[in-house]
Amino acid sequence: MKTLLEGQGQLFSNPDPDDARAYFRTKSRRLENKEMDLSAAIEKHLHDGDYLGIGGFGANRSPLAACHEIVRQRRQNLGLAGHTATHDMQILSVGEVYDRVDVAYIVGLEARGLSKCSRKYIESGKVKLTEWTNQLLATRFQAAALNVPFMPARGMMGTDTFRYSAAKIVECPYTGKKTLLVPALYPDVSIIHVHEADIYGNCRFTGITVADLELAAASKRVIITTEKLISNSEIRSNPHLTRIPYFLVDAVCHVPFGGYPGTMPGEYFSDEEHLKEWLTAENNPDTFKDFVNKNIYECKTHQDYINRNGGIEKMKHLRKQELMLHREVTP
Repeated sequence: MKTLLEGQGQLFSNPDPDDARAYFRTKSRRLENKEMDLSAAIEKHLHDGDYLGIGGFGANRSPLAACHEIVRQRRQNLGLAGHTATHDMQILSVGEVYDRVDVAYIVGLEARGLSKCSRKYIESGKVKLTEWTNQLLATRFQAAALNVPFMPARGMMGTDTFRYSAAKIVECPYTGKKTLLVPALYPDVSIIHVHEADIYGNCRFTGITVADLELAAASKRVIITTEKLISNSEIRSNPHLTRIPYFLVDAVCHVPFGGYPGTMPGEYFSDEEHLKEWLTAENNPDTFKDFVNKNIYECKTHQDYINRNGGIEKMKHLRKQELMLHREVTP
């Protein structure tokens, strides 16, 4: 194929499917117990310099407990897929754990406003950025899941987003027309929060999928955090409900309310008061330092964090909100 144009962005990961397959061949397909503590899973599977993918969409079904743990363990020099990244990126920016980002949606917390912490770090010059759209970053995961080095697409051409991407525009060998190619993205580690999982890593979740199925298949290592642990017999009794199979998963961590303060569909609504506290605290560096110490570094577990912000009574309230909202939108 004839290359017509190339984006000037840096490619942060190797798109070669043969290199990825060489790693995937070393992964065990045995049905073995993968349950472990969240801190142990992060310590074992996420290393300085790794490329990290985060599941969920915005603050919806995001593994926020795991993001706290990454900051507590002071991981450094991570690559990050900034795919619908909102409060998860805000947390990771606190510890400056990443130094390169594939950008689709970052810094903003949607209607809640902008994270000054994330923005300050992104603008510090310490972080390398390459731009994509949300859809095309998801397409990169899809290419990796399919074990091909790139995927063709029709978007982004003629934009500054293309200019600052690492995509290529080529002459299509079939039609002779301009076609965009985006490279496969194989994260070293991805973390996905689900509703239910067994100890082997078979996972169920409801609500929007976004790119999580492709992300799980594309990633070399997958850490699952789950609201509930269920039996393997329950998984086998309804196999069609399994969305992520065990052989993709490396660790299963039982973390009730692991998406707090975000939303877990059907379980609990986002803690909008607490998210506003985060944004307000960021206005003053001294206040924010104390806020972060209280809510991340001084907490040994995610349960400690929840207890400091209303405990089980707050979670009951958020669950009631979610159930009321679910009834309103269900026909």
